[in-house]
Amino acid sequence: MHSPSHLPEERTQAHVADLVTRAAARVPEHAAIVDVTSGITLTWAEVDGAVSAEAARLRDAGVVAGDRVLVRLGNGAGFCVAVLGALRAGAVAVPFGPIGVARELQVVLADCSPAVVVAAESDDTARTCAAGTSAQVIAPPDLAARAEAPASGAGGGEDIALLIYTSGTTGSPRGVRLSHRALLANREQTAALRPAPVIPVDRVLLSLPLFHVFGLAAGFLQVCWAGATVVLVERFEPAHIAEVLVEHRVSGLAGVPSMFRSLLDLPPDELRAATAGVRLCTSGGAPLPAEWFAAFRAATGLTIVEGYGLTEAGPVLTTTTVDGVGKPGSVGRALPGVELRLVDRDGVPLSGAPEPDAGDPDDADDPVGDLDLELGLDGDVFDAHDTGMVAVRGPNLFSGYWPDGEGGPDDEGWFRTADVGFLDADGDLHLVDRSSDVVIVNGFNVYPREVEKVLMELPGVAEGAVVGVPDDRTGEAVKAVVVPAAGAELTEEDVRAHCVERLARFKVPTVIEFTDALPRTPTGKVARRQLAGQS
Repeated sequence: MHSPSHLPEERTQAHVADLVTRAAARVPEHAAIVDVTSGITLTWAEVDGAVSAEAARLRDAGVVAGDRVLVRLGNGAGFCVAVLGALRAGAVAVPFGPIGVARELQVVLADCSPAVVVAAESDDTARTCAAGTSAQVIAPPDLAARAEAPASGAGGGEDIALLIYTSGTTGSPRGVRLSHRALLANREQTAALRPAPVIPVDRVLLSLPLFHVFGLAAGFLQVCWAGATVVLVERFEPAHIAEVLVEHRVSGLAGVPSMFRSLLDLPPDELRAATAGVRLCTSGGAPLPAEWFAAFRAATGLTIVEGYGLTEAGPVLTTTTVDGVGKPGSVGRALPGVELRLVDRDGVPLSGAPEPDAGDPDDADDPVGDLDLELGLDGDVFDAHDTGMVAVRGPNLFSGYWPDGEGGPDDEGWFRTADVGFLDADGDLHLVDRSSDVVIVNGFNVYPREVEKVLMELPGVAEGAVVGVPDDRTGEAVKAVVVPAAGAELTEEDVRAHCVERLARFKVPTVIEFTDALPRTPTGKVARRQLAGQS
């Protein structure tokens, strides 16, 4: 596995939790976390002490270096302190959302075998799922507790800091191993942009789920890097957000496209007044429709900065900030220190000599092969627009998948993503499809195969296929097309109830249709594009 050798030696040993110590030394009384839901505000000095106290509590619970600590809490100060406390204890933090259902939690528990699960007292699902494992379930951190930093350093550098689960093209959750090196490199790369996404005087509103890499790394950890202030809310309701923007003097707003679309439901005068103090809006997680981009700028005078990334990149890869203008439909250019190129399905650069394949060597799905028919691609070279797979290289890349690092960057540091795009005449990247057919709902990835597996568990289902369809609120919605077994009597309510019990809310199909047979391509694959067009 490639390990970047061009980072300065002192940077390779840096520790993510040291960001808090650095901020506490520089601006100890500056507000660090404003937890709107609980009404709690913590300064950087208080956060630093609480993180050390949490590290001590975990060590008292038997956590040792390298152990996994699964954090299953909602957006709030407790989540932040729990994750940083796990890192300061030398453990690997595993963020997991409280909306995750029992089946999903059981998969992750079995895969990473955490020593401790940090969960709310009322979280019966966490306790039930952990009962058959060696994991100890403990309460959220005591935010009033304070302690001195541990005397001995606890890892850093190439040690794994975060283990974030994301579905691959197989639809099965896989743990992405993000080292301290990768996370800090991406924070430094992002901070080098002009204008910087977060500066020390900023107050950044995050309603993005902190268990998602966007909210946690690109959001909260970027605030830690700058020593700024994060304002956390658990729910995104336009009127409530407008109040928070004004009351807490928010200057930065990060979200997925559907959040900005929701704000447009506010009366124009109210929206403009609420965003009067905002200097920067950042969108990611899904493509931002050009009409939303234009409507938001017309209503507020603000240009939304769009970016592109993935969990394996810590997560930011490109942004429209790089060219300073922004272009609807484009996700901009690579961050400083990130190399990006387009390759064919064998990993060969479109414009140069062959390079080693940098994907997942065990992924037998050959996602690019599926694109030949669906995108009109021909042979080893993509179409006349030089459309190809996005491959990236940089010190921000992950250390392969859990547990042993398989599927990471190749020997030369290149990682081939599952995204398909092209570069325009200005060098800006445009994403045209996801080779894994992923559906993006409110910025969350929904992989059809995972939902299809759940559909097949329902008696009376002979076959099922899942696609994404446009949705004015969430960007995309999940559509399920079901072939009933002979003699079976299924209703939409039957299918939906079955899925609600087994899938997170954003993965549950909102559109359910029945058919006698699924359409197929000449190679026998399900023709998903035809399904998306059916009504």
